[in-house]
Amino acid sequence: MARARFLVAYDGAGFHGFAANDGVDTVMGAFSGALSTVARFPVQLVGAGRTDAGVHAWGQVISGDLRGEPDLADVSRRLNKLLAPDIAVRAAEWTDDDFHARFSAKSRLYRYDVWNAPYPNPLRAARCWHVSQPLELWALQAACDPLIGEHDFSSFCRRVKVAEGDDERSNVRRILDARWSKVDDHLLRFEVSATAFCHQMVRSIVGTIVDVGAGRVSAGDMRSILLARDRAAAGTVAPPHGLTLWHVDYPDPHAFWA
Repeated sequence: MARARFLVAYDGAGFHGFAANDGVDTVMGAFSGALSTVARFPVQLVGAGRTDAGVHAWGQVISGDLRGEPDLADVSRRLNKLLAPDIAVRAAEWTDDDFHARFSAKSRLYRYDVWNAPYPNPLRAARCWHVSQPLELWALQAACDPLIGEHDFSSFCRRVKVAEGDDERSNVRRILDARWSKVDDHLLRFEVSATAFCHQMVRSIVGTIVDVGAGRVSAGDMRSILLARDRAAAGTVAPPHGLTLWHVDYPDPHAFWA
């Protein structure tokens, strides 16, 4: 057995999220089924991030052990035939036995695109949230500052159900960078990197910051929303189709995704 890692892109529109889930179509379910078919034995896999239903990826990383060290270029070609057009293997390589797609990751980078114009853009509708009200870029950028660093992001995270008697899961996370940019006249992009994210965190942050950009909330309110540690304090959760897991960073600087 040898450990392989795959750099994977997918359109999440037709899947009920990334993680395998019996009875529904998921990205990991489709990928593991295809790889098990190619490898001719059940392959156990792990992914770098568990994206929600409807969320896309360009830089998802999946790792698992294969028998006999097959030609990974051939494995990738066969996977792409089985998984096209919604899932694609961008690259694959052998890695150390202790590599883990999730636990070896240093950080994850997400992108969220907003089409900010009075009219929708049919060519971008599947990848952008259409916000017709004008948004002030300076306000969007100012709202990012309080998020940088390690905080309890309970105001921006969906509460996870835990078994009776178990402790609540911590929503403390460390954001390394968060910024908005203007890609063209009407396309705005939010990029955020963190060591880890909790459920719906990025989409909740985007929805709240869009309220800031529209003038419904002050940029100065972001800190008080964060400190409230109450989901009701934040804004609407942005729709999933504008969000993409763009890149996962690992300690090895010469990895194929660098």
